[in-house]
Amino acid sequence: MNTSANAAAPHADGAPVALQCRALSAVLGQGAQAHTALHGVDVCLAAGRWTSIVGPNGAGKSTLLRALAGLQAVQGTVELFGRPLPHWGARERARTLAWLAQGGAASQNAADDLTAYDVAMLGRLPHQGWLAAPSAADRAAVERALRQTQAWDWRQRPLGGLSGGERQRVLLARLLAVEAQVLLMDEPLLNLDPPHQADWIALVRDLVAQGRTVVSVLHEIGTALLADELVLLQQGRIVHQGRCCAPTTQRALEALFEQRIAIHALHGQWVALPKI
Repeated sequence: MNTSANAAAPHADGAPVALQCRALSAVLGQGAQAHTALHGVDVCLAAGRWTSIVGPNGAGKSTLLRALAGLQAVQGTVELFGRPLPHWGARERARTLAWLAQGGAASQNAADDLTAYDVAMLGRLPHQGWLAAPSAADRAAVERALRQTQAWDWRQRPLGGLSGGERQRVLLARLLAVEAQVLLMDEPLLNLDPPHQADWIALVRDLVAQGRTVVSVLHEIGTALLADELVLLQQGRIVHQGRCCAPTTQRALEALFEQRIAIHALHGQWVALPKI
C-alpha cells in the first residue's frame, strides 16, 4: 500500500485495523517555544502485523507513538480497534494496549530501587484489583516475560544496579507481562547488543505470529526493514506507508534520507547501507 502525504487508505488486502488516527495534530512546548510536531496526520495500522515508524531526527516519530498510546494531547482522533480512545475504560485500554517509552522515560528512575521481578510485575497492574496480591496467572506471566527477555536469572537485582542493556530487557519484560494485543515500542533496541537485538526481532515475529500487533519507532533502518510495513515520517507528516518489500517503499525510504542510504537485497533480507 502506497499513500500520499497524510492520506491513509484502507488496507488493500482487507486486513483488520488495530490503530487508526485521523487529522492528528500535536503542538509541543508553550509560548514562544511552542511548535507543531504533527500536522494533520492520517495513518491506518493493520492488526497482526509489525509496523515500524522511521524518519530523520525531529520528524515527530515519538510524538506520533505517544499520540497512538493516548499519552499526548492532540487534535484529531485516535481509534483502537475501531473505538475512539476516550471511549475505552482506563483498565480495559491498559490491558489491550501496552507502551514502552524511550529509555523507560520518567518512570525509569522512580523504579531504580525495585527488583527486576517487581518492575516486570508492574505490567500486571491492569489485571489486578486494588491492592490485590499477585495471582498465579500474574506470577506466570511475569516469569514468562522475564525468560523471554533473558532477564530471569537476575530477577532479584534492583533495576538501578543493572547495565543499560539489562535494564532495557527488564522494561521489555514489563511490557510483555501486560499480555496486550497491541504493543507500542519507542526505541526498543536502546542499549541492546547485537545478540539481544536479534532476540528482540525473533520475539516480535513470534508475537505477530500469535496475532499481536507491534508498532515500533526505530533508528536502525536495517532492522526496520525487517518489519511488515513502514511508515515514513518527515517534519510531522506521513510521506509514505507501504510494505517493506515494495520497491516504492524502498525508494521513498532512500529519498527520506536524502539518498544518503541505499537499500540492497542480501540473503533474502533488505539492508540499508550508507552511500560513501
